[in-house]
Amino acid sequence: MTEDNITRIYMDDKEYILIGTAHVSKHSAEQVKEVIEAENPDAVCVELDEQRYQSVKDDNKWKNMDIFKVIKEKKASLLLMNLAISSFQKRMAKQFGINPGQEMIQGIESAEQVNAKLVLADRNIQITFARIWNNIGLKGKAMLLTQVIASIFSKETISEEELEKMKQQDTIHTILQEFTDSFPRLKKPLIDERDQYLAQKIKEAPGNKIVAVLGAAHVPGIKEQIQKDHDLSKLREVPPKSKLPKIIGWSIPVLILAIIAYTFYANPQAGWEQTLSWIIWNGGLSAIGALIALGHPLTILTALIAAPITSLNPLLAAGWFAGFVQAYVKRPHVRDFETLSEDVFTVKGFWRNKVTRVLLIVVLANIGSSLGTFIGGVDVIRVFLENL
Repeated sequence: MTEDNITRIYMDDKEYILIGTAHVSKHSAEQVKEVIEAENPDAVCVELDEQRYQSVKDDNKWKNMDIFKVIKEKKASLLLMNLAISSFQKRMAKQFGINPGQEMIQGIESAEQVNAKLVLADRNIQITFARIWNNIGLKGKAMLLTQVIASIFSKETISEEELEKMKQQDTIHTILQEFTDSFPRLKKPLIDERDQYLAQKIKEAPGNKIVAVLGAAHVPGIKEQIQKDHDLSKLREVPPKSKLPKIIGWSIPVLILAIIAYTFYANPQAGWEQTLSWIIWNGGLSAIGALIALGHPLTILTALIAAPITSLNPLLAAGWFAGFVQAYVKRPHVRDFETLSEDVFTVKGFWRNKVTRVLLIVVLANIGSSLGTFIGGVDVIRVFLENL
């Protein structure tokens, strides 16, 4: 049995065997099988949460997705990020002829074969994304969504040598490398907190011999954190949203409406100019976003009409309305959900699949509306100052 990428820790009469894997590597999957069969552990921990475990076990997971519910619960951006990650993994996997996450699948299967207790040791990915999302501000959110969408277009291939280097990185971190370089503080929710969470779950695993199947990037942190105690409930918390964005979100429309109202009072013609500018910039850019996503004409019209209104109410978003209309007039069929995991592999597939097209419409129409709010707001203030 090779000892490459294997770390052994002895603590409190227990032996922990950490297998550092590359998430797309034939060798990693083979090594997981080899180690578990040779060690016959009491428990096997895998770097999965319940949601990703069900995704691995259920090939038909997309069939039960309710696209209307996704939009209503404001999870379109999160789902698009998950699909972009899936697309990245599939590109890497297809290039090297294996399934993404095969080492985790092998860990699950080998645990069953040796009758070891399976422990899902990672934090829920939605909590991780939520802690990232709440930590990057409006500019960061725009950059992240831009990078995620740009990753869909990526046609890059990697060499075997570069694949080996990927063993030193977390899967999500690999995809968001450029972004995390711009926001170094994201290392905390993305890597450091998950090291703590994984370490505590591994430490709490039943039995005296524990095998843990992990991305190699986590092994150094887990070696350090397993010596400490961590409160899992705190690591699961989604931090409360700052009140500042909400204050700003309501202040801007109130200010815009007050400025337009005063301008109408002082100079009705200038007031109409402001109103028209607000409608054109908000509606126009939101409609362009829906158009780029190849939305139905009714969808584009909805974005055009909704954006100037929803921009004045932080509780609403033009993309939601556009997404609902698109999902209604071009309702995704069972086939779209069945082929979703394959369609995300290509740019053409992302735009062709009715599910991902709805998600793209929600995101791009919202981005357009946000840009329109900024540009339109500046123009409203310009007209106001010119007519003082």
